[in-house]
Amino acid sequence: MAVTQQSNEQDPMSAMNMTPLIDVLLVLLIMFIITIPIATHSVEMNIGGDDVVIPAPDPIKNKIVITNRDALRWNGKEVNMKELAALLDATTQMTPEPELQYEPEAQASYDRSVKVLNLVKQSGVTKFGFVGNEKYREFNLGE
Repeated sequence: MAVTQQSNEQDPMSAMNMTPLIDVLLVLLIMFIITIPIATHSVEMNIGGDDVVIPAPDPIKNKIVITNRDALRWNGKEVNMKELAALLDATTQMTPEPELQYEPEAQASYDRSVKVLNLVKQSGVTKFGFVGNEKYREFNLGE
């Protein structure tokens, strides 16, 4: 039988008891996990399937372009704000309403763009989209 000798000397413990430290760390970890909010946001997206019918492309599209000289074009033809308002009113009366595409050029003035966008909003156009944004993916500050 093995007998251990106990020394009467009071030597300090050379090893730290790790159990309480690990217990505290586990409790803190559990508290952090509990306090993390549950992800409630989601983006619902129909990725298609066998039963999804793809609609035919709409052949009627109108494009508004603001040039660098602040000229306003409707499907390539230069128009003024009154003519644009009349054209927008005419398109809102069509069934189905044609898609309106908006493509200002790079150096078009912000003021002119805001006026055109306000006119589009006031006309009640429901199918509106910005096109050509991919051209401005990288902005060069030095140019």
